[in-house]
Amino acid sequence: MTFNFTTAGESHGRALVATIEGLPAGLPIDQAFINHELWRRQQGYGRGGRMKIETDTVQILTGVRHGETLGSPVAILVENKDFKNWSDVMAAEKPVAPLERHRKVIRPRPGHADLVGGLKYDRRDLRDILERASARETTMRVAVGAFAKQLLGAFGIELASHVIQLGEISIANIDAAWEQVKSLYDDTMLRCVDKEAEARMIARIDKAGVEEGDTLGGIFEVVAKGCPPGLGSHTSWAEKLDGQLAQAVMAVHAVKAVELGDGVANAGMPGSQVHDEIGYDAEEKTFYRMSNRAGGLEGGMTNGQDLRVRGYLKPIATLRKRLRSVHIETKEVVEADFERSDVTAVPAAGVIGEAMVAIVLARAMREKFGGDSLREMKRNYESYCQQVKEY
Repeated sequence: MTFNFTTAGESHGRALVATIEGLPAGLPIDQAFINHELWRRQQGYGRGGRMKIETDTVQILTGVRHGETLGSPVAILVENKDFKNWSDVMAAEKPVAPLERHRKVIRPRPGHADLVGGLKYDRRDLRDILERASARETTMRVAVGAFAKQLLGAFGIELASHVIQLGEISIANIDAAWEQVKSLYDDTMLRCVDKEAEARMIARIDKAGVEEGDTLGGIFEVVAKGCPPGLGSHTSWAEKLDGQLAQAVMAVHAVKAVELGDGVANAGMPGSQVHDEIGYDAEEKTFYRMSNRAGGLEGGMTNGQDLRVRGYLKPIATLRKRLRSVHIETKEVVEADFERSDVTAVPAAGVIGEAMVAIVLARAMREKFGGDSLREMKRNYESYCQQVKEY
């Protein structure tokens, strides 16, 4: 038993869609929660004009009846409200006459998928590439992640994210406690636990966007609390959960590096200062770690500590301060095309990161505990927890 999903749709197309397989029957689904997650993705200081056009809401087409999953595939849809302004450019039908405004893209943007996608798929209008390569696609990942979060929530697993660096500005203490991170869940600015650093980040965004026409990257951290020990496996490289998490977060647009726990700092320290010593709580009958530098993962498996995953986001590749490029037809040196864009999307990337981590954890939970129904899955989970407690 596993958890899989597929998304489809273009940035300015009619709609975005997704199918989800592997949810057990009888899982309560709160559609308002899914819409709230979509709202969270659209927040954050430094976002662009597209966020003012779209008010993303999900339509559940199949697989849910009277508020509960049926065990069958779930199909969902989010309409693109901006499609009305692009209906001729993005029409599925071949135009009967030349378009008045074709919006053809022939000057690829450095750092984007434009040029290499055009080469790979043999497309002379790079809009055929950028429409799907756009981060608008992550709308559906967040929607799917909201289903995954509701499955995880049934087992007491929660997720949240926060910004630990934006541009060159970092928070004072990157090891924020879970309670601090969770308290920022609905923050509409930068979801930063260090408010002094956040004020400087906001000023930096203003300078980059207004004065410089530039964009900014940064680092977000996703924290998952309540994971049982033993998700993932040490027996095969493909089953190691840290590898799956790294792939999932790296697949978020503009993420160029992923860190688990204090992985970067740990590489420069002696082992005696890195590895989390083990203790035992006789009253609770449970093992615990005295620190969490490993980020809740050992040997490719969760160890029961908070799971911590960081994504390193490069600056967005679409910027008003246009970079040099080459016209794909004439081969002349030109300025790159400009599409509507954000100054930064680090807070939004954190929400997307939450969704991707939730999807990986949901898959791991389904693979370990199986069950065609939620009740069956819970019985398997409770039996395993008792086994761990009796170890």
